[in-house]
Amino acid sequence: MMVSDESSAVAGSRRWWARAAFAFAFLAAATPLVFAGLLGTVGLLLVGVGGVVVTVAALYWFIASRGLLRWVSLTVAVLSPIVVLILFTRADLLVFVVASVVLAFLSVLCARAALRGRPSDTTVREVAAPPARHPVLIMNPRSGGGKVAKFDLQRKAEELGAEVVLLEGAGAVDVTDLARQAVERGADLLGVAGGDGTQALVAGIAAENNLPFLVISAGTRNHFAMDLGLDRTDPSRCLDALVDGVEVAVDLGRINGRPFVNNASFGVYAEVVRSPAYRDDKAGTVLQMLPDLLAGQSGAPLVTRIGDVTVRNPQAVLVSNNPYGTSDLAGLNRRDRLDRGVLGAVTVSVASARQAIGLLRRANVRGLTQHTTTEVIVDSDTPQTPVGVDGESLLLPTPVRCTIEPGALRVRVPRDRPGVRPAAPTVDWVRLRELAWHRRPG
Repeated sequence: MMVSDESSAVAGSRRWWARAAFAFAFLAAATPLVFAGLLGTVGLLLVGVGGVVVTVAALYWFIASRGLLRWVSLTVAVLSPIVVLILFTRADLLVFVVASVVLAFLSVLCARAALRGRPSDTTVREVAAPPARHPVLIMNPRSGGGKVAKFDLQRKAEELGAEVVLLEGAGAVDVTDLARQAVERGADLLGVAGGDGTQALVAGIAAENNLPFLVISAGTRNHFAMDLGLDRTDPSRCLDALVDGVEVAVDLGRINGRPFVNNASFGVYAEVVRSPAYRDDKAGTVLQMLPDLLAGQSGAPLVTRIGDVTVRNPQAVLVSNNPYGTSDLAGLNRRDRLDRGVLGAVTVSVASARQAIGLLRRANVRGLTQHTTTEVIVDSDTPQTPVGVDGESLLLPTPVRCTIEPGALRVRVPRDRPGVRPAAPTVDWVRLRELAWHRRPG
């Protein structure tokens, strides 16, 4: 009875959030109509939409051109919103535009509150885990700007009974060999304090030997740790899993047999990162290479097979271990779950300013595709294809095959941890209408 009452309360709350979303949306549309009239509102829309279109087109030409045209395009991109603001101000309509934008923002917030899933939708099943007898932790002292030393991870881990192996002179050390040697010495848990690329390689060895794997968030971005719900501000808290931990089974991606925990990227990003100049001058290298890459004058054309779907000549392909959320333009924010047993696949094809503008409406199907599948094959007419795998630049034999291994990795996490913050849901007005007025989909 108590569960039923709780479910009814949640349903009622979501219903009122949905109704509030419609109310704010109505006010956002009505505000300019009331204060500016029909003709004024049409003018506002034309000026506002025109400003956005011009800005997006100019930004595309900025990244796709060189020389004078590039800097003219940048000037237009900067001046366009300024001109729009001046026009609104001179017409005494700026305050109504701002009010309408604020109301629209509130509408989106309410819509997401109504559509957000239950906490159980992002909760991975946990099982009890006894303390490890011989845990071996591999630590990279240089990772994350020296977080191993900053948080005194080696000493704290050794005090908890772990054997710590430091990656000294990493250029000559194969981390997979270190992990295999640890298994031969009788390790019953493998862990890594380092970047996601290092995490993935050791995770692969742990999965092969059916050993629990410990993630210590000592990298720069720690995307894998974030999607596991670990503390990224204090990596030493991850060590709590050694004494008071639980296990969760998550999926492991494979790219030509190599493990990955986050994603593999093909096309523009992989080509840029591969450049020797990228580390010393990231922005300059991107601006130098993008025009040829977007025009197809450098880099091999890709053919991507996503299940039964074939996408030809995309500029960028991203394959992820479980799909990312879909609330932003490309669907690349965070993953609610790591145990769905599928890959996420996003392709982007933007060969003109028109296609770039089409992405704003998500109407350009060829320009942006999003899928879930169990296999992605990326082919080209070259023997090797550049790929960015968990942030590391690699050259892999063509065709490149990405697969998913459901529940292959046993991850040991602290019982007490921040948890996964759900990705913001896509605003679906049809579903909102059903929530607001109890209408069921047909």
